[in-house]
Amino acid sequence: METNTPPKSGTSFLKTCFNGVNALSGVGILSMPYALSQGGWLSLAIFITIAAICFYTGILLQRCIDSSSLVKTYPDIGELAFGRKGRIAVAAFMYLELYLVAIDFLILEGDNLEKLFPNASFFSSFHRIAGGTRQGFVLLFALLVLPTTWFRSLDLLAYVSLGGVLASAILVASVLWVGAADGVGFREGGVAVRWGGVPTAMSLYAFCFSGHAVFPMIYTGMRNRRMFPHVLLICFIICTLAYGVMGVIGYLMYGGSLRSQVTLNLPARKLSSSIAIYTTLINPFTKFALLITPIAEAIEGVLGLGTATTGGKPAQYRAAAVSVSVRTALVVSTTAVALAVPFFAYVVALTGSFLSATATMLLPCACYLRISSRASGKLGVLEIVACVGIIVLGLGVIVIGTYSSLKQIVQSF
Repeated sequence: METNTPPKSGTSFLKTCFNGVNALSGVGILSMPYALSQGGWLSLAIFITIAAICFYTGILLQRCIDSSSLVKTYPDIGELAFGRKGRIAVAAFMYLELYLVAIDFLILEGDNLEKLFPNASFFSSFHRIAGGTRQGFVLLFALLVLPTTWFRSLDLLAYVSLGGVLASAILVASVLWVGAADGVGFREGGVAVRWGGVPTAMSLYAFCFSGHAVFPMIYTGMRNRRMFPHVLLICFIICTLAYGVMGVIGYLMYGGSLRSQVTLNLPARKLSSSIAIYTTLINPFTKFALLITPIAEAIEGVLGLGTATTGGKPAQYRAAAVSVSVRTALVVSTTAVALAVPFFAYVVALTGSFLSATATMLLPCACYLRISSRASGKLGVLEIVACVGIIVLGLGVIVIGTYSSLKQIVQSF
């Protein structure tokens, strides 16, 4: 397949790396120790396997986009492969996944801010409105993050993404410092495997590498698209190392007593703990807009805002106002759901098993097999075996992980 002619303008290689790492290094880094405690040390083999699979399926998405100049987005890939029904199916999974991850960010902010300020008397007005301290902090975060969702340029978002990349690095360093210098130590041996927790671990690992919904937007926005495989490789290496280090040190520090977010285990009133939690709070600020943008652009496309470049300044002002309204409505709705479903680990696991595994494993392989068989008439045996194997594995994660996650959510009410 030939690569589409790279655009003369677009996001540079370095800025694309920032956006890619920021898209991958999400809230999953906080749940990695918990995932490892659920599955045991041997589940790290599953983690590495899922990382390799997701890198490969990211390359498959690029090949699908390169197969036609009309393909720009993930739903476009679904339509090229399976027609209108394929487009609807891909869009539904993709946008629902991004939506739930945005909800996860809000829940995370509420949990960690409550840990920092359990008796926030200055926060009484939000406390009364929301019905609790954690809920009040969720509302506050929603108000603060709202302006970042109004950016429409990947170039601008790259600067925000740089903050997210730095925050992730500081977070890992801070947790390591807590274990090495603040008296916690690395004395927990852990267990080799916990079969009952493997479904939860698999789901959380799949969630860690759920950037595929954003990859087409990042790829098509590149100045030199031929460099995308290199960008993807760099992003996956960095994020796999960061996730792995966080999982190992967290498990060695707290073992089976790990909570859904490792920051909730950290000792109170320690400088390193405060730094870790504060950087945790920064991360969602840097990533929320990147997740909301594809959903907002899809809604704006349905409303015809993508073609509102004519008609003079009044028409452009109206289009901008509607765009801001759409993005604001998305923030409001995700906030409402976050207030209603406060179970961070279970929502993350459900997102990873049902939606992330579908978007990162199942759909890329199915679409690539269909598009390639039509375009060239034949596929290599290794490609077919690899794609079919990934599809089977993805179905296993979806069925087992989704059942386990829904069962935990129901039992928590």
